[in-house]
Amino acid sequence: MQTLVTDLLVTLAYGVVGVVLMAVGYVLVDVATPGKLHELIWTERNRNAALLLASNLAGVGVIVVAAIAASADDFVLGLVGAAAYGLLGLVIMAGAFLLLDAATPGRLGELLVDPEPHPAVWVSAVVHLATGAIIAAAIS
Repeated sequence: MQTLVTDLLVTLAYGVVGVVLMAVGYVLVDVATPGKLHELIWTERNRNAALLLASNLAGVGVIVVAAIAASADDFVLGLVGAAAYGLLGLVIMAGAFLLLDAATPGRLGELLVDPEPHPAVWVSAVVHLATGAIIAAAIS
């Protein structure tokens, strides 16, 4: 029974770290988009904003999973690693977004508020996912 309780508490701790990192990712995407992200997605049903946010959250999730898997059953190392690599991943994702924005015509943030789907948002989403995968591979 003690092992089950310990495992549940460890899982809870990792879950909290993952959810906090996803919340930070949400805030970063919200800052990158004109307007309020929650209104764009839930009220205006903007697919561009939803795709970018979903890719950011998935990228963070991949990083956290890799950090947990690489922790070699060392809870403290795994928890600290998940938080640190997750934050690093968010910083790198934000940098990649800014780099892509600078290298392409127009403003990427403005495309997110366009009610029509835009291919540039798919490119940005793949940058988020690829960044998460690269960091995850570097962890293991």
